[in-house]
Amino acid sequence: MSTSEPNTTATPTFPMERTCPLAPPDEYQRMRATAPVVRAALPNGAPVWAVTRHAEARQILSDPRISSNTGRPERPRGPDDDRPDDGFFVDMDPPEHSRFRRLLISELGARPMDALRPALQRVADTAIDEVLEAGAPADLVGSYARRFPARVLCALFGIPAGDHEFFESRLRMLSVTSMDPSVAAQASRDVRGYLRELIRSAEREPHKGMIRRLAAKHLPTGELTTDELINIGFLLLLAGYDSPANTISLGVLTLLRHPAQLAALRADSSLLPGAIEELLRFHSVQDWVSFDRIATADMEIGSARIRAGDRLTVLAASANRDERAFENPDEFDIRRSAHHHVAFGYGIHQCIGRNLARAELQIAFGTLLARIPTLRLAVGFEELPFADDAPFFGLHAMPVAW
Repeated sequence: MSTSEPNTTATPTFPMERTCPLAPPDEYQRMRATAPVVRAALPNGAPVWAVTRHAEARQILSDPRISSNTGRPERPRGPDDDRPDDGFFVDMDPPEHSRFRRLLISELGARPMDALRPALQRVADTAIDEVLEAGAPADLVGSYARRFPARVLCALFGIPAGDHEFFESRLRMLSVTSMDPSVAAQASRDVRGYLRELIRSAEREPHKGMIRRLAAKHLPTGELTTDELINIGFLLLLAGYDSPANTISLGVLTLLRHPAQLAALRADSSLLPGAIEELLRFHSVQDWVSFDRIATADMEIGSARIRAGDRLTVLAASANRDERAFENPDEFDIRRSAHHHVAFGYGIHQCIGRNLARAELQIAFGTLLARIPTLRLAVGFEELPFADDAPFFGLHAMPVAW
């Protein structure tokens, strides 16, 4: 196997069809059995190397010869690939990437996230109050799974209560699970404009929310520009909305389909952190859309000869179901030690918001299970509308009762 221009006419193309909504496409297992790196094609026809196995996924994600800079001139593009370079720091390499992470760790590290937990708990309690007040049946996706992370972001950013509905509506418009291109551009402009106003208010309220704190601390020194801070905020909003929202709805569904494990979790809250890691591994909702890379040097992985300029994508959902890394990987087990999953990536580009994600998922599940102990599906599993065509896999709706 040797080429820098893979022939995509006979290769699998993303997105690949799922035969079971709660499992990766069957093609992933076949690809993983064939080789750790196989040829595939992106939706626009652009060739890509798909990294299928856990060990090789971590190797690629931590190899300094692999670049995250999608603006590199050698990046292969298909005929319809006109995505602009957006200035997001996740698409940068060191030292620029390292500069942004250093500035953000004071806001998103483990200690500040622990300090944020009481605020997250209040958000969860309020969201559950609203669900109970509205009564059953309810759509868990709209009433909780999406509302909770949207309000978490409002709390993190210091957005006043009167603006929550505006902010939540714009996040819904930007959601990659149900994005309408005709409104997404306007929603993007609205959000960026709002972030700019937050930054302007930093002088009056320098400690109210993450964006104002970063502005007050780093704009005067020149360590950040206003446009860079807007890009940081916009990226965190995109990453901090869809992924937890889909993990909450799919996770609740998975627990309802495993009643013995759900009962064990309700009986012993100490199982919750491990259960969250297992849900992250089991669903890997971001999968192939989040780990786009470019080789900057020739290399070999297994029998694949990767050329400088070749594009790679790590299949998180495949790596997290790799039999070589996880025993009985297709079984859901809240007692599994799954902390070495790659749902957050790996290496220097590992998701900087992972501490926030873990905190909010633990609180979201813990609060829901404690306060609505009789939660159940209000429709049959086969009636649930899954977002099969979305870059982030999830549910469009999930009717529940209690």
